[in-house]
Amino acid sequence: MIPERMKRVNETCREVLGEILQEDLKDPRLGFVTVTKVEVSPDLKQAKVWVSVLGGEGEVEETFRVLERARGFIRSRLGSRVRLKYTPSLSFYRDRGAEISEKVQMLLHEVIPGEEGEAPEDLGEESGETREGEEEA
Repeated sequence: MIPERMKRVNETCREVLGEILQEDLKDPRLGFVTVTKVEVSPDLKQAKVWVSVLGGEGEVEETFRVLERARGFIRSRLGSRVRLKYTPSLSFYRDRGAEISEKVQMLLHEVIPGEEGEAPEDLGEESGETREGEEEA
């Protein structure tokens, strides 16, 4: 179980790192990046930063190269915005949650026929449910 203080530190670092990547890092090679999770070690000396990157595999690799090169700059900005005893060193990890979710969605669309964004007509009937305003036969 994570202590409440560490939860607050993690959440604050996640918010601030997200702002730094969106506002302060001006590298045009940086893709659309979202900081999804941060885990700061209990001694506050290291932080694991999970980021989700929108784009193809080449764009993702380039984004991680940019993040690795800018690690010192990002750390110094984090230290100036968040008051901690130590400014943690940063390690970046790829969060594949969005990719997995997209793949599951595509598989579901293949298995359950229907138009994009609509539930199939016969799904409720098979499960024994009726739609509002309809009577059971």
